[in-house]
Amino acid sequence: MSQAPRALITGAARRIGACIARQLHAQGHDLILHYRHSATDAEQLRDALNAERAGSCRCLQADLTDMDAVAGLATAAAEDGRLDLLINNASSFYPTPVGDIDQAHWDDLVNSNLRAPFFLAQALYPQLKATGGNIINLVDVHAERGLVGYPVYSIAKAGLKMMTLTLARELAPEVRVNGIAPGPILWPEAEAALSDTARQAVLDKTLLARTGRPEDIAEAVLYLSRAGYVTGQILAVDGGRSLYS
Repeated sequence: MSQAPRALITGAARRIGACIARQLHAQGHDLILHYRHSATDAEQLRDALNAERAGSCRCLQADLTDMDAVAGLATAAAEDGRLDLLINNASSFYPTPVGDIDQAHWDDLVNSNLRAPFFLAQALYPQLKATGGNIINLVDVHAERGLVGYPVYSIAKAGLKMMTLTLARELAPEVRVNGIAPGPILWPEAEAALSDTARQAVLDKTLLARTGRPEDIAEAVLYLSRAGYVTGQILAVDGGRSLYS
């Protein structure tokens, strides 16, 4: 059996998740790539990484809004026998204006952004404890300042921030728990039609006056995965967005 460190990355098929996967794989990690709908992208990424290092990567499908599926994902991940890193990256994101929010919106956003990360962390704690591993949660700058028009998403991410801080205490000293709060990295696909003016308004409130790169998040993940004396921290990778009043 491979003795390489192994990471489970949720939402790993595309965008930031895929970039994190490539970065960790290049540094010697074996990977479990979780996906929900993006089977083709996940399998293509798996095959490309396995071509670089045979047997180093596999895919697991799960709908993180379904508790049975979350439990199944944890069980399947634990079957590999070793887990050094859990990266809770998967996230649902869409507007929920007050007055139009229903139970389905709440369940989808809270379950995918908060409930699933918690129960994955709980279920995989024994494996992480055995390796002295760590958990990295992808939070959001809007966990601090709610995004107008996105109250349920903002609430869920605020919960994920508190989960990070709480689990850092609960799982210490064997398992470290940290978070990353990205700013404007990739424009959300659901907002593909966002006007240039609207995008510029976001950048005008970002001190570095530009978007970041997925690689910026992947590099932060790599740092936190190795930072053996860091736990209970939320690292803002946001170009200074969170400092703008």
